[in-house]
Amino acid sequence: MRGVFKVFLLLFVLGIFVVIAGAGAAIYGLWHYGRELPDYKQLADYEPPTVTRLHAGDGQLIAEYAKERRVFVPIAAMPRRVKQAFIAAEDQNFYSHYGVDLIALARAVVTNVANYAQGRRPVGASTITQQVAKNFLLTNEVSIERKIKEAILAFRIENALTKDRILELYLNEIYLGYGSYGVAAAALNYFNKSMDELTTAEVAYLAALPKAPNNYHPIRKREAAQDRRNWVVGRMLEEGFIKPDTAQIARQSALQVASRDATQFVDAEFFVEEVRRELIGRYGEDGLYEGGLSVRTTLDPRLQKVADEALRDGLIAYDRRHGWRGPVETIAIDGGWLGQLRMVKPPTGIGTWLLAAVLEIDAAKAKIGIENGDVGAIPLSELKWAREWKKGQLRGPSVKRAEEVLKVGDVVMVEPLPEPEDEKSPPNIVDGARQYGLRQIPAIQGGIVALDPHTGRVLALSGGYDFASSEFNRATQASRQPGSAFKPFVYLAALEKGYTPATRILDAPFVLDQGPGLGKWKPANYAKKFYGPSPMRLGIEKSRNLMTVRLAREIGMETVADYARRFNIITDLPLQLSMALGAGETTLLRLTTAYGMLVNGGKKIMPTFVDRIQDRNGQTIFRHDGRGCAQCQGKKLVTNRPPTLPDLRERVATSVSAYQIVSMLKGVVQRGTGRRVKAVGKPLAGKTGTTNKEMDTWFVGFAPDLAVGVFAGFDQPIPLGRRETGSSVSAPIFRDFMTRALEGKPAIPFRVPPGVRLVRVNAKTNLPARPGDKRVILEAFRPGTEPSSAATVIDGSDGFVRTGAPSVGGKY
Repeated sequence: MRGVFKVFLLLFVLGIFVVIAGAGAAIYGLWHYGRELPDYKQLADYEPPTVTRLHAGDGQLIAEYAKERRVFVPIAAMPRRVKQAFIAAEDQNFYSHYGVDLIALARAVVTNVANYAQGRRPVGASTITQQVAKNFLLTNEVSIERKIKEAILAFRIENALTKDRILELYLNEIYLGYGSYGVAAAALNYFNKSMDELTTAEVAYLAALPKAPNNYHPIRKREAAQDRRNWVVGRMLEEGFIKPDTAQIARQSALQVASRDATQFVDAEFFVEEVRRELIGRYGEDGLYEGGLSVRTTLDPRLQKVADEALRDGLIAYDRRHGWRGPVETIAIDGGWLGQLRMVKPPTGIGTWLLAAVLEIDAAKAKIGIENGDVGAIPLSELKWAREWKKGQLRGPSVKRAEEVLKVGDVVMVEPLPEPEDEKSPPNIVDGARQYGLRQIPAIQGGIVALDPHTGRVLALSGGYDFASSEFNRATQASRQPGSAFKPFVYLAALEKGYTPATRILDAPFVLDQGPGLGKWKPANYAKKFYGPSPMRLGIEKSRNLMTVRLAREIGMETVADYARRFNIITDLPLQLSMALGAGETTLLRLTTAYGMLVNGGKKIMPTFVDRIQDRNGQTIFRHDGRGCAQCQGKKLVTNRPPTLPDLRERVATSVSAYQIVSMLKGVVQRGTGRRVKAVGKPLAGKTGTTNKEMDTWFVGFAPDLAVGVFAGFDQPIPLGRRETGSSVSAPIFRDFMTRALEGKPAIPFRVPPGVRLVRVNAKTNLPARPGDKRVILEAFRPGTEPSSAATVIDGSDGFVRTGAPSVGGKY
């Protein structure tokens, strides 16, 4: 007995030693493997990278930015069946274990011993919490050390986070194939459904994917995918999540995937790029591509479409006036013309046009083969414009035969002719052959901006003919000379100093000695003529350079520079008289915004592309309109009248002077250089602009509630050609835009502010109208400054020249 007791005692001591040693080893292991683990507490505030979406002003989607196509859904918004499917498939004891499922672990050990003996791959026992630890905090390394770290982190995570938070992280982060991060994205990519639309069979299939999405591809490995899905259905039945009849229906369902509907975007690439740059400036690239922002922009999709089309049509119209620059390429025409044609790379910017090869040609038409295999013809009438382009924007002789433009083998761009609208329209089918028009991508570029003059909200913007061809934005990035489009601000500065629209200014030769070795500066009017003393109004309406220079010299270039700065046209305008004629450089967006300040009554606005930005949780983190609304807080409005908000806009000019300029710019459209715009038939005002040698052309103007600017010119400035001015190039684009933008809208007159007296005057002399005068207009004056008989004329030297001719007053 004593021997047995000694043996028992020895075994007891050894047992205690083993337990102590094991505990010590365990404690050491926890210390060793746990001392340098990542900080699990960061998961409490973790926000997975999600898609940033840009919306137009009416809510339509215009762009998405993301590194991972993930849709984040809070756990409270996830359908119960989705959560149950993943728990049944991945971690049946999720809500009862403490991070590691010891029962599942023991079962996996026994199973893996048998699998090892049979040469089969081992099974895992990782819980959802362990997978969160691995996916967020560790690597995918296959090792015992990583599994130990995973288990330690799982225990720590369970102590720090709720079960729902852990499950939320898991279901939004896990990769499920098809480029899908998270269950919501997978539901869209596999089945084109939101999560709450998924059937039990579809939910079970998604829950079958976490371990190895590629092994259960729904098309390439359909049988394995269905087997795995049915296994998940069985697990859901075992857990009591579904009923037997539901499980039977799910197992019998065919596994059918559906392509995700193509996301419909509003086409506004130049506008979107401006917003993208602004967001990166505010929140950095990570904030844009991972922040899940919801951005409500100022874009008006209808106006954007109109702007794009008006600009493209206007640039094409100019390009066609200056001839044909030749085919895209030339190929050999034989029995295999279609194959050769399809090898030709389409030019960037071709858009909806088609490539075609000339198969046969005669005097009346060119027979062409289209890239889609069809055969058609280009009639001579569609080749008349294609006179040979020559240097200096000149053209060759008129086209009388099709062979003078094209030859067999030429690869050209064409567009099907539309259905004829009337008997005068060219037919689109002749002798059974579809008729096409010859097309050419314009070499000229341009930009257009439309904005709300009261708020600065940019409603439409296009910075070039085609974004894919060139991302350079001519509306915001191109600094060019505005030419005469700057003149209204010279005249505004004079009005603010006490002059009137009737002030007479001498239109005569002007010579300025620029200093030793610099020669003399001799500005001239576009028509190379002189008109003598003329009212200030005519200086704008007829765009008289000599009158503008004299006026600028009279009021001082310091004053002109001050107004250029006030209106944010040019921050630091050089104090040279040539700057009064628009020799300083600015952008289309800045100049259009300045014109908006004229029509809004002289209130400062800043252009903006973004109305509001919300974070992933729906909290507003930016709002362009920073005004508060005391009447809106905590009270239900019981009136149909909107609350009154404070006007915080800084005044940059008096409302009277601003209206006087508006009235004078209206005259530009009615009687001056902008007469082409008059065809719109609505109250409009604006100004043409053309620089020396016709290198840049502009038209900037407005309706009472819409300011629009147009620029056209070559990226590398060269002359646009003889007689190509703001009136012939840019004004038609403005006209076409306004025609469609204001279609169906009432003709709203320009608002006359208090302090303006409207006087009937002769449009030519600005003298009070007399009985029998045929050209009579209403001129805007401050009370007491109406035309008088004072004979003063600004000559730009010593200030005034007394003349015997009747005068219209002047300075006061």
